[in-house]
Amino acid sequence: MRNTMDINQAPEPDYDSVKIDYVGFVDPYAVEGMVVLKADNGKEFHMRAFSGEVAKHISSFDDSEGEQAPSIYRMIEEICEQNELTLVKVKIYDSGDVLRANLYLTGKKDLVLRNHRASDAMALAAYYKIPLLVRKKLLKEKMEA
Repeated sequence: MRNTMDINQAPEPDYDSVKIDYVGFVDPYAVEGMVVLKADNGKEFHMRAFSGEVAKHISSFDDSEGEQAPSIYRMIEEICEQNELTLVKVKIYDSGDVLRANLYLTGKKDLVLRNHRASDAMALAAYYKIPLLVRKKLLKEKMEA
């Protein structure tokens, strides 16, 4: 789905910029991944119930050795290069009981890809080292284990 947008628009007041603070697994077999997203004000969002494989990719994107990205991310990168597009931000929000994400691209045209899996969109944000925004109502005070 394509929409025209101003890529330099001011941040929406109901979203906060977050950083990936922790990546791990819920289970000992690394089947289910989890991340802790942290805003500058210290509030957190704990995201889980996604593939452990995606969690492994997110971790590898932060490694200094720079493992080669999985083919799906390289494919997206090639599509963007061929169409002179750059992914510039990702917004994560809740949609019923699931998390979804919008991907914002700019280049020859600005476009928004809406309603995609949040875990994949978060992995792309980590891969490209671009802003990751989360709806404020999802952020909670720091939780202690």
